[in-house]
Amino acid sequence: MSEPEAVQRDVRRLLAENKWAQTAEILAVFAVAFAVLGIGRPWVGENPLRFQAIVWVANILMLATIWLGLRLRGQGWEHLGLAFRPIDRRAFFGALWKSLVVFVAALAGFILGAIVMANIVGRPEQADMSGYNYLAGNLPMLMVALVGVFIASSLGEEILYRGFLITRLEALGGASKTALRTAVVVSSIIFGLVHFAWGPMGIVQTGFMGLALAISFLVLKRNLWILVVAHFYLDAILLIQMYLAPGQ
Repeated sequence: MSEPEAVQRDVRRLLAENKWAQTAEILAVFAVAFAVLGIGRPWVGENPLRFQAIVWVANILMLATIWLGLRLRGQGWEHLGLAFRPIDRRAFFGALWKSLVVFVAALAGFILGAIVMANIVGRPEQADMSGYNYLAGNLPMLMVALVGVFIASSLGEEILYRGFLITRLEALGGASKTALRTAVVVSSIIFGLVHFAWGPMGIVQTGFMGLALAISFLVLKRNLWILVVAHFYLDAILLIQMYLAPGQ
């Protein structure tokens, strides 16, 4: 065995067996996001469009860090539930139907979050969506945003918070049922917190939505593509709604 092969074997073993190495891998992914947001903050200022752009950049670099971890482990995207294989027409329409069911479940979670928050604060309120006001009546920007959110949010966030985070936290906890349940809850809380720009209501709503998506991920035997499509329905509805609200 050559020296590079021996090093690669040792790295794979370290990431597979050493809890500190596994923790470092998770932290490295989120450290990238904090670094990008910290460096880009002066440039962003109070500009919501620039803020959205820097969030997309952070998500893409987080995905690159996850890919590096997969390479070091000798794994592919299918390990996180993102298999690339041809499907027939029946499987396609079956997946499409399941994505609609997941969409409804995620939307129900979002609404449930609003109900829970309203009972906590004692009054109904909405998530702060003012950061998307730049879309109002702007069709070219809507088209750009739809492409951007599919890559960085619909695809990116499902890989990050369902495929990667649940899988890695479960392994970190010893792959037990308790570890899996903890991974589902923790990933949902983190998913809510990363939507801090939406305000307290938005954090709670997206947290519950993340919980619905996490449960769906397990029910669907970790088929991440279905969640990606369902997530895009949610994102597209939000963006189109903001586009059709020129009065804001």
